[in-house]
Amino acid sequence: MKKNKNMKYIVIAILSILVFLGVWFLVADVLKITTSSTLPGPLTVAETFIKKLSDPAPDGGTMFQHIGSSLKIAMSGYLLGVLIGTPLGILMSWYKWCDLFVRPIFDLLRPIPGIAWIPLMIIIFGIGMTSKVVVVFLAAFVPCVLNSYTGIRQTRDVHLWVGQTFGASNFQLLTRIAIPTSLPLVMTGVRVALGAAWTTIVAAELLASNKGLGFMIQQARGIFRPDIIIAGMISIGAIGALLAWLLTILEHKVVKGVRM
Repeated sequence: MKKNKNMKYIVIAILSILVFLGVWFLVADVLKITTSSTLPGPLTVAETFIKKLSDPAPDGGTMFQHIGSSLKIAMSGYLLGVLIGTPLGILMSWYKWCDLFVRPIFDLLRPIPGIAWIPLMIIIFGIGMTSKVVVVFLAAFVPCVLNSYTGIRQTRDVHLWVGQTFGASNFQLLTRIAIPTSLPLVMTGVRVALGAAWTTIVAAELLASNKGLGFMIQQARGIFRPDIIIAGMISIGAIGALLAWLLTILEHKVVKGVRM
């Protein structure tokens, strides 16, 4: 039954993509409502994408090189954000002294979007990899802290009381009760952080970079190549969806494994 339901969703998803491509093809190639210099058709974009896989022109890098550069920076900053932000949120929620010490600084930094850090990071680190990794880290850091903090805070008191009744220490209450029960919210923060990291790296590359998908799109804009721009945008969307899907699979395994 579940298998049939999943197959139904897959068919609907594929159908929606086909309808979108059909409308796009009708507007751009059949009715010619737009020109190739403003909105090229899907066949033109597909041809450009395939060509760009091995052709470095006009921006000096192939599609694989740009994707590799973006992924390297995005994943570096993202992993740092997860590895630092998640434990910090847990500590802030569980230990009052940590909350009192960190919260003022965190509340000051939290409203600042990751993109707003780009000019300052460029001044400090230049346009190299370090500045973009720091910007991505800051974008991923905030949702990880918020969700892990909230997850621990939502631990039911009755579960803690049962643990205390059986003589569990404060550390055991944290590691054996609070953290396992907070995992769904923690993993939600990890997933939100991934989207923030991927969005931020593209924005950073649009402003200052010499390689990456954002850089490729910016260069294509300067020479009026909407086919390359759209190919880059589709690549960003497809990679983001793939990463989110892989993370969802990991989330289900982690949460299910803890519950078992």
